Amino acid sequence: MDVDLARHHWEDGYRRIEALRTDRRYSELLGQVDVVLGELRKRVGQTFTLEELAAAYDGVDDWARTAIEFADPDAPVPREVPAVAGAAFHQYARGATDYRP
Repeated sequence: MDVDLARHHWEDGYRRIEALRTDRRYSELLGQVDVVLGELRKRVGQTFTLEELAAAYDGVDDWARTAIEFADPDAPVPREVPAVAGAAFHQYARGATDYRP
């Protein structure tokens, strides 16, 4: 995926999660973001470029859903996976060696 397009998706996901700040599900969603961040650390590592991160974004809905469900098998099926994944990638992107706001 193109880095600029991926960053747009990530920013959108972050905005969608933050728009739910007053929603009762907000803390649950932040927990899901943390799960995806943990999975990103495993998949991408600590040293990466935005291009490498964008490559990891391919198929994210499937692997993020699996990671979230594995982390809490008794929780309801996550409905906000694209937004959660976008928010996680948005946060993780700040650690890229070539990150620019």
